[in-house]
Amino acid sequence: MILSLTRGFAIGGCIAIASVSSLLADGPADNQAENVRPIPPPGVDIEATELDSLRSSIASVRDRWQQLMQTTKSKHQDFAVSARLEDLEPEVLVFPRAVEMTIEQSIFYSPKAVADAKRLLQIAEDRIDKIADGASWAEVVGLRRSDERQLIAGGFRSKIDDSFQPYGVVIPPNVNAMDASPIRMDLWLHGRGEKVSELAFLNKHSGDPKRYRTGNEPSPISAIVAHPYGRYSNAFKFAGEVDVLELSDYLQRRIAIDKHRIAIRGFSMGGAGCWQIATHYADRFFAATPGAGFSETPLFLDVFQGEDAAGTAPDYQKTLWQLYDCPPWASNLRNLPTIAYSGEIDRQKQAADVMEAALAERGIELVHLIGPQTAHKIHPDSQQEIARRLDLIERQVSPSIPRNVHLTTLTLRYSRMHWIEVTGMEEHWSPAIVNASILSDSNGTDDQITIECENVSRLRVHFDSGQWPGKPSGQIAVTINGQPVVNTRIGPTVRSDRSLEAEFQLDGTWKVASDDSQTLRKRPHSQGPIDDAFMDRFVFVLPTGTSGDPAVEQWIQSESKHAMEHWRLHFRGDVRTIMDTEVNAETMANQNLILFGDATSNAVIARLLPKLPLQWTNDTIRIGKHEVSSVGHVPAMIYPNPEAPKHYIVINSGFTFREYDYLNNARQTPKLPDWALIDIREGANFRDSGKVISAGFFNESWQPE
Repeated sequence: MILSLTRGFAIGGCIAIASVSSLLADGPADNQAENVRPIPPPGVDIEATELDSLRSSIASVRDRWQQLMQTTKSKHQDFAVSARLEDLEPEVLVFPRAVEMTIEQSIFYSPKAVADAKRLLQIAEDRIDKIADGASWAEVVGLRRSDERQLIAGGFRSKIDDSFQPYGVVIPPNVNAMDASPIRMDLWLHGRGEKVSELAFLNKHSGDPKRYRTGNEPSPISAIVAHPYGRYSNAFKFAGEVDVLELSDYLQRRIAIDKHRIAIRGFSMGGAGCWQIATHYADRFFAATPGAGFSETPLFLDVFQGEDAAGTAPDYQKTLWQLYDCPPWASNLRNLPTIAYSGEIDRQKQAADVMEAALAERGIELVHLIGPQTAHKIHPDSQQEIARRLDLIERQVSPSIPRNVHLTTLTLRYSRMHWIEVTGMEEHWSPAIVNASILSDSNGTDDQITIECENVSRLRVHFDSGQWPGKPSGQIAVTINGQPVVNTRIGPTVRSDRSLEAEFQLDGTWKVASDDSQTLRKRPHSQGPIDDAFMDRFVFVLPTGTSGDPAVEQWIQSESKHAMEHWRLHFRGDVRTIMDTEVNAETMANQNLILFGDATSNAVIARLLPKLPLQWTNDTIRIGKHEVSSVGHVPAMIYPNPEAPKHYIVINSGFTFREYDYLNNARQTPKLPDWALIDIREGANFRDSGKVISAGFFNESWQPE
């Protein structure tokens, strides 16, 4: 459904191809992999004395904070008091970190930015004073009752790397975010801005509320708007995606937010992030409003970059496009009311057109609002119409559990929708489809769950306390693909708190699942590919030894440095490292291990190698039927840690896209699958860590095929 707002909601027309600003896409000039411009771009020169003064202020803030921590702990000897300080720490130290990264990477984009940096450091100083006086979180960040707009800028601690990631919150006039009455929250995903550093982002959200310009951002009358930084410019993928979810949880702990009234919204790059998050996490939101952006990789790159990715990418990369390409996930929007927006003459209308076609194939008519004769912005009339429709949807929000649930997934990274979870697939990267319903008996009592599914080997139903909507006790009948699942010894049984949980497996026929926790297989959040390891807590494990192959040794040193530098540069993270000889059971149990080296140089690789589907001798490297010489070659792979199977090990790889891919967000997709054999003799470049000789996916039992 295409609605043109100033034409009586007439059906709109064709795809626009008019010229738009170069800010929307970088174009064919950025298709030269040998000549890649730096992202973030370099800043202006700043006087050394100014930089020294900022460094001194950064040190002062951190020293004051440490003194407060130490003094408080020695004075009170109270865990709760120490926990309070640790809880508030990101709201202080996010500011010196932002300034430090700006200095470190030389990304001051105007002389005025120095004054902005000083202001942020003063905010940190003021917050330390407030915390020392016993202030609450609301008092620390400046949240109060007000009839004027309020801005909050702060930080939260990432579970991935302990970095302090920025956020902003906009509170409309007369919205009381301090009461216990739950309110709506819109998560707004920002557009691409190559100069939007942490410093610029925090400065905007801590500025004068009267001068704050919303632009394409929503301004709801009765909802707060939360702005994730999302780790700069990655279209809210990977760690950026995790940050969006973490910020939502973080603010729900701080403010009385109604978890049933959270919307996901965005425009341009943020529109791309909105499409992706909406289709993958449709049960977390009451509505989605994606605008412009992109919704898949190959067609977008063809239109905007003149790049024939579909004709040049290896098959495993095409398979991996499905991780974030939204059309294969489109039917998940059955669970989520969605309002798309495009400008009539905006080339990024392509994103919604693609999704409109994908949804139509699944019998869903997309509401697609069109800003008349509008390029890359949201037309004011469209803003009002989106707000009107969103308010109507909000009024219908119910906390009750949906009786009918649909889930489409291509990987166990995204395995759950409401009360259904796929816990085993017959084949990854082929759609697993589940349609589940709660049915009533002849007396109108809910006592049966019926499920139809494809490409599923194991699935789970889960209703938390009070969530089961049917009869208060007794067994529940379950039918899967027309087959009754009968088991009189084990559930599924409604518990006394109205919860219900059961897991089923396909073993010739569907039956109640047995415990297979000791079985090695792909599971939710343990399924690859390599990039998946960087969406949860990880640590780099560096070698203390030296490889016997000088070329391999040089590559290991260079690539480990590159992986760590670019985690900080592109994903704006803090790099956690440990030497191989320092790894112990606690290290194994708490995180993914990113191992660089070989069996000669890295003691952890040597210890785990006999337990991996990898043969690596002085002569050859072999994975399944694929073999290369050990001279001048390395393996890269992800695998469940044999000594801590709930976590991964990764051998010889950071996240797998590189500098060339930074230039366009649609390129930022996994470039390696579960494993690869790489010829490193010609070194790395802006696209690849070396020449990939062979690469592939492990099967559902984590074995090579």
